[in-house]
Amino acid sequence: MPALNSILNSIFGSSNERKLKKYKDQVHAINELEEKYEKFSDEELKDKTFEFKELLKDKTKIEDITNDAFAIVREAAKRTLGQRHYDVQILGGLVLNKGNITEMKTGEGKTLVATLPAYLNALTGKGVHVITVNEYLAKRDAEWMGQIYNFLGMTVGTVTSELNEDDKKAAYQADITYGTNNEFGFDYLRDNMKYNVDQLSQRGHYFAIVDEVDSILIDEARTPLIISGQVEDKTELYNKINRVIPKIEDNHYEIDEKSKNVMLSDEGNDFLDKILPGLGLMKDNSSVYDMENVNLIHHINQALKAHKIFNKDTDYLVKDNQVIIIDEFTGRMMEGRRFSDGLHQALEAKERVAIQPENRTMASITFQNYFRLYEKLSGMTGTASTEAEEFMDIYNLDVIAIPSNISISRKDLDDEIYRTSLEKYDAILDSIVNANKKRTTCFSRYNQY
Repeated sequence: MPALNSILNSIFGSSNERKLKKYKDQVHAINELEEKYEKFSDEELKDKTFEFKELLKDKTKIEDITNDAFAIVREAAKRTLGQRHYDVQILGGLVLNKGNITEMKTGEGKTLVATLPAYLNALTGKGVHVITVNEYLAKRDAEWMGQIYNFLGMTVGTVTSELNEDDKKAAYQADITYGTNNEFGFDYLRDNMKYNVDQLSQRGHYFAIVDEVDSILIDEARTPLIISGQVEDKTELYNKINRVIPKIEDNHYEIDEKSKNVMLSDEGNDFLDKILPGLGLMKDNSSVYDMENVNLIHHINQALKAHKIFNKDTDYLVKDNQVIIIDEFTGRMMEGRRFSDGLHQALEAKERVAIQPENRTMASITFQNYFRLYEKLSGMTGTASTEAEEFMDIYNLDVIAIPSNISISRKDLDDEIYRTSLEKYDAILDSIVNANKKRTTCFSRYNQY
């Protein structure tokens, strides 16, 4: 089979080469327009933006103006940044515009590539979102590439965490908006909690270009973005229940070690029926089986779990009057993280520290579900081929590798896989020893001079 694939590739080219072939004629057509637009004045180039917008309003398809738009962005980049898009960058821009993932080697200029489809799709007036992995890059790229957009009469916005509602709304109203995946996702959740359409910050999800797309859409795909709010203060309830737990005997509950859970036995429920009314936690002649007491029994179960399963200095520790979770895998403190469903409050009552109010999830979404809201989605990265199948299955995104502008001398070797951790660590140590030997040789030569 490998031999057959080799023969077919030699005749028809690889799958990636066949995908690129359909774009190469278009790159040539864009190149032919370069001489034409070099003769345009700055004002004439800017006027083309308004002309394109009018054409799209008159039902002209975006495909019909792609070549001219790309040629104009290239000319604007030359005049503002002193940078000219290489043919492979034009190729990458065409791939992005079709809603695909552009795989380009590090240093090939993906930031400049994004200006081509961003400008073209912003002409529709629906807004384009360029997503980066941190706020520094969002600010840098918006300011840097914004010179091209501003030159052509486009507006650019940057969404950052410190902006107030009015400033964010203005940023989203821009033709092209830069920001992080976290900020775009949280702004979407905040918009869904508003009562009036006029209060919304985002104005839709038309076209997005995601930088480091493998990190955001695959590695962090199922990371939930959560907005939570405090519920009513139940400090007294937790303290009262905490005083009940010492009265409960071993035959009143059963422990499931595997799931780390506690369940009241029939004897336990009968016992609670007798003592809870006297403690003011349940009405007289009421039962733990009544619907009105479901929430109460839930908190008693959580308190039992806190006392009978969770151990101090193993599952959690007390520091500065706070209960801090200990990660069961790493043993590290997880400050800022809290157990849910009242368990953390039960632990605080057990340890007699300040009980923090319970939080309730108000809105939540994963990156995977958020980015699937966009009508057209594209992405850039240096490493996407290994996740090509996942991109297609989850997002219907095709991964297309763009050749480098010039041959790369760097060797991108395959990963080395070891059977055991010990073999891996031995290999790492060997690599360190060899590196040190080379360093010693280097310094000995330097000292000769």
